[in-house]
Amino acid sequence: MHILIVEDEPKIRDVLIAYFEKEGWKTDYTPNGIEAVQKFDYHQHDLIILDLMLEGIPGEEVCQRIREKSNVPIIMLTSKSREADAITGLNLGADDYIVKPFRAKELIARIHALFRRIAPVKREEDDEKVIRFNSGKLVVDFDTQEVIAAGRKAQLTATEFKLLSVLIRKPGKVYSRADLSYTVQGYRFQGDGRAIDAHVKNLRKKIEPDPGTPIYVVTVVGTGYKFAMHPDEPES
Repeated sequence: MHILIVEDEPKIRDVLIAYFEKEGWKTDYTPNGIEAVQKFDYHQHDLIILDLMLEGIPGEEVCQRIREKSNVPIIMLTSKSREADAITGLNLGADDYIVKPFRAKELIARIHALFRRIAPVKREEDDEKVIRFNSGKLVVDFDTQEVIAAGRKAQLTATEFKLLSVLIRKPGKVYSRADLSYTVQGYRFQGDGRAIDAHVKNLRKKIEPDPGTPIYVVTVVGTGYKFAMHPDEPES
């Protein structure tokens, strides 16, 4: 695995590099936001660890620029500790958000959890390879992890695809935010669930005909979310 570290504090950079190399991961580094985008364009890293307060351009803009062209996993690692900052980061497409000071072992655990959900989502024995909903207006391919919404490819992040795959397996089943946090993100629920809300919001933007009035991923007030539509009948 090749990781791009975008961090302007040398001490933190050195700690990250030491821990990542222990895991057998290759690292690349820059303290500059503009250079981070250029480095990613050239190397196509497998993961980005992204600080927000950077030289050049802020981390939020780095995330936006990379999300325009790639679904590479992004973990924001920052001293911006307000919950609103975390939600903003997740809404921009980050897969996870960790506040400094942090424990390196926790970061490593989060990375492993992230890459477990990046791994191809296994189909159940009775799952179809390709599942269609709403007369084919939404198509989910488990083998390629591609989603087609209204005839266009939806560029889902790994977290968004895992979230969708969990929901569509049991249409109508209501999942609490705690359930989704553990099942999708790979670690126990923390906070009030707004991180899952941010991922759901991003998913809706990409698959719903009208994200403001969702027909697929529906909110169950006071509980969580459910996938409200059953699959189309398989073609004979």
